[in-house]
Amino acid sequence: MTQRLNVPATTPAGYRAVYGLTEYVKANVDHTLMRLIELRASIINGCSFCVDMHSRDALADGEDSRRLFAVGAWEDAPFFDERERAALALTDAVTRLADGGGVSDDVWDAAAKHFTEKELADVLLTIATINVWNRLNVPTRTPAPATV
Repeated sequence: MTQRLNVPATTPAGYRAVYGLTEYVKANVDHTLMRLIELRASIINGCSFCVDMHSRDALADGEDSRRLFAVGAWEDAPFFDERERAALALTDAVTRLADGGGVSDDVWDAAAKHFTEKELADVLLTIATINVWNRLNVPTRTPAPATV
């Protein structure tokens, strides 16, 4: 598969703007939770570049590999606490807006129960940011590194 477009080279200012969101999220969201959100949305969106990058980043941060493997089936996996489950459910709903008609009250209320308003806003920014990256990388066919 050949990369169609190199976004950072073609529009460096736009790339820096999106990267600014990433830097905000890194500074304001627990990295364990951030990595789970990034990996889940990237799996849903089929972004091999981001699945590779965020799983490697999570492992480097000390995340357990079983939890990372289980992100694809998080609803049935015993490895996530209620706060993480609420964030993963919200990630699913926000990432799949067109499929389900939005974010249900049940999903929203569960997230609101586990996060302050500021934390919830930051979780939403995390979900939105990874979806932006996925929507840049998938159509441009940005490849994951060939070497493991």
